[in-house]
Amino acid sequence: MNTIFSKSSWSLGLLGLALSGALSGCANMSDGQKSAATGAVIGAIAGAAIGDSKGSAAAGAAIGALGGYVWNHEMEKKKRAMEQATAGTGATVMQTADNQLRVNIPSDFSFDVGSYAIKPVMRPVLDQLAAGLPGQNVDVRIIGHTDSTGTYAINQPLSENRAMSVRNYLIGKGISSSRISTTGVADSQPAASNDTAAGRAQNRRVEIYLGQRA
Repeated sequence: MNTIFSKSSWSLGLLGLALSGALSGCANMSDGQKSAATGAVIGAIAGAAIGDSKGSAAAGAAIGALGGYVWNHEMEKKKRAMEQATAGTGATVMQTADNQLRVNIPSDFSFDVGSYAIKPVMRPVLDQLAAGLPGQNVDVRIIGHTDSTGTYAINQPLSENRAMSVRNYLIGKGISSSRISTTGVADSQPAASNDTAAGRAQNRRVEIYLGQRA
């Protein structure tokens, strides 16, 4: 146990020093370069922590560099606009640790129970989400969720279809389909307990992530 701890600590210590060096050398870099450089080092640290190997660190560095997002004036402006558009709906808007804009929309506001047809009240929120995005280098990721009622055979396609409904709506607003990815996870990622009606209502949701590429 002591040997394993020492090895991991040594690897993480060295990579931590690398992070300090990378950040200190970012003074003359653009926002995109800073994000990619920092993402590479953080990815390497995560890879080493998980796999404790040079290969894991290298893979993590590559993922971090490719997955770099920047939080700029436009993203902050979009966040404020989405906060206004979702006020009173139960939806939440936040900046993630990796600089994506996350909009969590409860399904009671967006879809009827057992349905993947977008409710009319949800359309103004999606309209605001799409506004200004067609000309920007922004990735859009949509995740559909359900509660634990019903079987997997019902919930999985329902979660996928809800994500696809949002995707199709955004495409209709001018966002390229190549920039949108969707997935359905059924009830595998609950936001609250499924033991209560209130918790199940929170779990029936759609999450939308916007990421400004570095």
